[in-house]
Amino acid sequence: MNKKFQRHIEDFTCGNCGVFVKGNGYTNHCPGCLWSQHVDVNPGDRAETCKGLMEPVGFTVKQRDYVLIHRCTVCGITKKNKTSKHDRFDAIISLQGG
Repeated sequence: MNKKFQRHIEDFTCGNCGVFVKGNGYTNHCPGCLWSQHVDVNPGDRAETCKGLMEPVGFTVKQRDYVLIHRCTVCGITKKNKTSKHDRFDAIISLQGG
């Protein structure tokens, strides 16, 4: 099992809100609603078979950067994902206390 990050430039349609998202190789969630999809075992490997939607349930701040906390709506796993400058900041802040 390879744990090294694998960059894939992929565009996708958000499974939650339906917005088309242009990927840059690091994009792993919708910048509007912040939802993601459970597709990786390790970042970028696309080896996960679950494929459930990942709900944004909170955030943490690490070295002044916001990090989203996602929980899979199918299997329940939680994962952390870095935010992007393209993410709606008001949507991130609305997760406070999540």
